[in-house]
Amino acid sequence: MNYIQQAYKGQRELWMFILTTILVAGIFISNFVFYLVSDPSDLDAAMDAMKSWNLPSSVLLVVNLLPFVFLLGLLFVLVKFIHQRSLLSLTTSRPKVDYKRILFSFLMITIYTIVSFFTMYTIDSSEIVFQFNPGKFAILFIISVLLFPFQIGLEEYLFRGYLMQHIGVLVKNKWFPLIFTSILFGIAHSANPEVGAIGFWQMMIFYVGTGLLLGIMTLMDEGLELALGFHLGNNLIASLLVTADWTALQTDALFKDTSEPELGSISEIILPVLIVYPLILFILSKKYGWTNWKDKLFGTVEEPPKDNYKIID
Repeated sequence: MNYIQQAYKGQRELWMFILTTILVAGIFISNFVFYLVSDPSDLDAAMDAMKSWNLPSSVLLVVNLLPFVFLLGLLFVLVKFIHQRSLLSLTTSRPKVDYKRILFSFLMITIYTIVSFFTMYTIDSSEIVFQFNPGKFAILFIISVLLFPFQIGLEEYLFRGYLMQHIGVLVKNKWFPLIFTSILFGIAHSANPEVGAIGFWQMMIFYVGTGLLLGIMTLMDEGLELALGFHLGNNLIASLLVTADWTALQTDALFKDTSEPELGSISEIILPVLIVYPLILFILSKKYGWTNWKDKLFGTVEEPPKDNYKIID
């Protein structure tokens, strides 16, 4: 059974899918609604209001990340007891989770991000401020390591896991859930301050492009492991390495980018989608021997013979 077919291992009534999606994805839906009904000045006002609380950045980070702990747990509970299927089937088509895949993907994006940052820093550091504070950074590190796995876990298990599988079973193909969940992933981040600072369409290219990358990883590798590692590495380094006043993650990172989000930032956002992401897929395809791209990304989804799976009682 391939990854999308794992949904057949549980109950799949439409009301279950609608209920689970509304309960778990509520935070993303509210973000998009807020973006639609607000003008840019309202988004800026919301950010200024949070700053006016004068709370330490690490406290604000905890406030932003804690809901993901509850929502990921809620998703797991609904999958386990409403859909009556295992969490392993939500994670991978393999007999067990491949943690080596998670580690490899994590290290790949981490090394790339650090090397590319310090390369640019060496070329021009005029607008990058080194702000290392041992005490604040230690607190940030602990919070990031403890809570970011829940944040990226929710996004991956919801978009590339639950929604990808159940939409694929509903429409009986793989290309639609890949594209649809990638667009949803972009929309879910539409209220982020980067969108107001850089521009909606520029950031949607990045977010949707990243969603496509993670979705392709998941379908080609028949599991969430690579997407989980990549997403965790990306967000951890974003939190710990460099921050800026116009980003969603304003932390006590090692460096602070004081530049304005102009053309340079746009090129740094769009170029990875067009150049780096395809290179990442090429590396992963060689390492894990991916073949039959057409079927895995555009093939049909058929219910397997019932002898091949068992619904959890």
